[in-house]
Amino acid sequence: MNFTYRKGTKTDLYELKKLAIKSWSPFKQSLTEDNWANLKRTIENDETYEKLLEQSHCIVCTKNGEKIIGMAFLVSSGHPTDIYLKEWSYIRLVSVDPGYSGLGIGRTLTTMCMDLAKQNGEDIIALHTSEIMDKARHLYESLGFRVLKEIDHRLGKRYWLYKIDLKEIN
Repeated sequence: MNFTYRKGTKTDLYELKKLAIKSWSPFKQSLTEDNWANLKRTIENDETYEKLLEQSHCIVCTKNGEKIIGMAFLVSSGHPTDIYLKEWSYIRLVSVDPGYSGLGIGRTLTTMCMDLAKQNGEDIIALHTSEIMDKARHLYESLGFRVLKEIDHRLGKRYWLYKIDLKEIN
C-alpha cells in the first residue's frame, strides 16, 4: 500500500465527512443514543469542516493518492475555545479509517501536526480526548503529550486536556 500525506482543502469536504463518520462510528456502542446523535450531527455538518479548514491546516492521508483514509487539523494559536487558550495551537479530529488502524497513520498525522506547529513558531500544542479513545490516549502519551487536567464531561464521557511544550522536544 502506498500512503501519501498532503494538505487537505475545501474540495475534500465530502471525503473528510465520509471519513469522520466511518472512523467515529465504532464509538456509537459506547454512547447513549442521544449522545451518539449529538456527535453524529457534528461530524455530518459541513460547517464543522468549513470552520476547521478556514482556521487550521488540514493534513490528509490518502491511499494510492486517491481515497482519504486519515485526517488531522492543526489549529494555530489565536483561536481560543472553552478548552484551549489563545496562546496555544491545538489538534482536532485526528481520524483514521478503521480498516487502516494500526498502520501508523494516526501517529504520522499527529507528528506532522507537531512538526508544522514547530515550523510555524508555536510553543504549545494541546488536544483533548476521552475515556473511550484508549488507542488515541496511548498514542498521544507516547509522543510526549501529558494530561493537564480533566475537563467537563462531553457526550456523557470523561475527557482530558493534553498538552505538550514544543520547546522541550527535539
